[in-house]
Amino acid sequence: MSPTLALTRELLTRRSISPDDAGCQELMIARLEALGFTIERLPFGKVDNFWASRRGGDGPVVCLAGHTDVVPPGLLEEWHTDPFEPVLRDGLLFGRGAADMKSGLAAMITATEAFIRERPSYAGTIAWLITSDEEGPSVDGTRRVAEVLRERAERIDFCVLAEPSSQRTFGDTVRIGRRGSLSGRLTVHGIQGHVAYPQLADNPVHRLAPALAELTSRTWDNGCEYFQPTTFQVSNLSAGTGAPNVIPGELKARFNLRWCPAQTLEGLKQTVTGILDRHGVPYTLEWFVSGLPFYTPPAELSAAAVDAIVEVTGREPELSTGGGTSDGRFIAPLGAQVVEIGVVNDTIHKVNECCRVEDIELLQRTLLGMLRRLLPASY
Repeated sequence: MSPTLALTRELLTRRSISPDDAGCQELMIARLEALGFTIERLPFGKVDNFWASRRGGDGPVVCLAGHTDVVPPGLLEEWHTDPFEPVLRDGLLFGRGAADMKSGLAAMITATEAFIRERPSYAGTIAWLITSDEEGPSVDGTRRVAEVLRERAERIDFCVLAEPSSQRTFGDTVRIGRRGSLSGRLTVHGIQGHVAYPQLADNPVHRLAPALAELTSRTWDNGCEYFQPTTFQVSNLSAGTGAPNVIPGELKARFNLRWCPAQTLEGLKQTVTGILDRHGVPYTLEWFVSGLPFYTPPAELSAAAVDAIVEVTGREPELSTGGGTSDGRFIAPLGAQVVEIGVVNDTIHKVNECCRVEDIELLQRTLLGMLRRLLPASY
């Protein structure tokens, strides 16, 4: 069994449901300390984080970043195996976090070990930023560590996240950014009453319906370079008492906008409230910003990723900003170029999450190739 697969399996046995790290970081820290890394533990609230660095000569700071936390397994009866007992079957490794992203963490560790063995003296610095709060609120994790780094004027030139970015085959996609995420908690106010006497009530469902139709059918933009168009989705909608003869007095809805840089945060808010106001909806609205869009124009880091993937797989990847969001949104504002490259993501957050064993090894070799390209030998 390869060192990368063995470490992935060891990480998978730890029940690190967000924000519980369950000992994953201490396992990683022990491996990094053996390589000469200086470790700084940065816990905030219930969240474990660490920042580690190993300096070579003068040169770029290359940060390897990721998260040890996973989402809950869901219905255990739908799993074919215990989600926290890794199982190898038919070339696949099953377990919660196999793809998102414990295989990525293991590949980053063993790639770092292999790189330092072959190039103990290099121009630059290797750094690590690991959290247990990526799958949760994302408040006390990378966001807080990035604030500490900013206050200390720590520099990150290149950041690689081994998030599961591949779509169908390993290395077919490299993420060079992500859309922003803006959520709203909407309450529409009405007057409860009897369905036979609508003149004595005010139905919030009817009040919202025309505005909601406009919001959901609207073409927000056509996207921009490397970015998909902005989208609006309702995730939760509730009203009524459960009785068939009662007009509800209140409606509650949650919605989300995934937005590209063709929009602005304030512009999106003004558009939504403008539509609600124009339709005369009586409402209150709370906003939640999960992250702003970030984008790394093709440059040294993406070139290193593409070249390494071509070397390992023979295929040239697509540069993309698709998918959800990641902790890259907190690292990019520090001035870093950011890319995400990882295993295939078709089972992430699902029951029976798994990844191809072959892909774990391809990822390790790709990350090693990137380190070779970004951190030349220093003599």
